[in-house]
Amino acid sequence: MRATAQAKKDKVIAALVEARRKILDTAVALPPEKQDEVFLGIWSVKDLLAHLVGWDYTNLAAVQEILAGQLPSFYAHHDRDWRTFNAGLVAKYKREDFRDLLSSVQDSHQRLVDFLRTVPAEEFGQDKGLRFRGYKVTIARLLQAEASDEEVHHQQIQAWLHQPKQEGGE
Repeated sequence: MRATAQAKKDKVIAALVEARRKILDTAVALPPEKQDEVFLGIWSVKDLLAHLVGWDYTNLAAVQEILAGQLPSFYAHHDRDWRTFNAGLVAKYKREDFRDLLSSVQDSHQRLVDFLRTVPAEEFGQDKGLRFRGYKVTIARLLQAEASDEEVHHQQIQAWLHQPKQEGGE
């Protein structure tokens, strides 16, 4: 039996919500000394959270652009691993106060999810002929990529927190 457009939309949104919940549950439990510790390239958890806020707003704009039949404007900033774009997002959305940052992460995500709930289900998978480097750009694919990215980030945080302590270190 084929899933309805609404069921597919609900599944995409649920994946986004679940991925973010995992990250936030882990972040809230971090001891203060870990919040600024670099663990992912040049990023701390604060940087990672700022990155998420930025992508929430980026994806909110991107969904609106797709609905208008336009390729999302963030694709113009593509480079290796989105490094330059991500650096700009971190610089713009990072907060030193961890509670403020967590609040920003929750707020930006809620805004995205609230908007997504207003989008007709049929629009999620609709092919509007938008392509980026041969990749078909749809709302569903954009959001599935985001949920997948957040799952990876959650795993990265977990791996960092559960790595064996090195002897002779701190």
